[in-house]
Amino acid sequence: QVQLVESGGGLVQAGGSLRLSCAASGRTFGRYAMGWFRQAPGKEREFVSAITWSRSTNYADSVKGRFTISRDNGKTVAYLQMNSLNPDDTAIYYCALDLDTPFGVVPASSSKYDYWGQGTQVTVSS
Repeated sequence: QVQLVESGGGLVQAGGSLRLSCAASGRTFGRYAMGWFRQAPGKEREFVSAITWSRSTNYADSVKGRFTISRDNGKTVAYLQMNSLNPDDTAIYYCALDLDTPFGVVPASSSKYDYWGQGTQVTVSS
């Protein structure tokens, strides 16, 4: 089993920044990918970004150039640095972990992920 705990959410004004963290514990060995998804009220959960063990990355078009994903494999923590936030970024942000990621693949589909955190709220005011 793997446990994921997100932190770093909050309320920020448009144009501001936040950094989300996702700490993984439990069966965290192997070449797993970690991803971030978000769900706004009344909308489907959507992919935000993902990073593999070897630090290959993938981003949704809506966040490219504004968000940066990173990870510290020694501490089994993933980060999402979010800059130039706007009200459309308001959502619950979820961290996810894919235990068995094929080499060269940066998974963007939620169905590929095996474990999920409880989510952290990000609210961007205009």
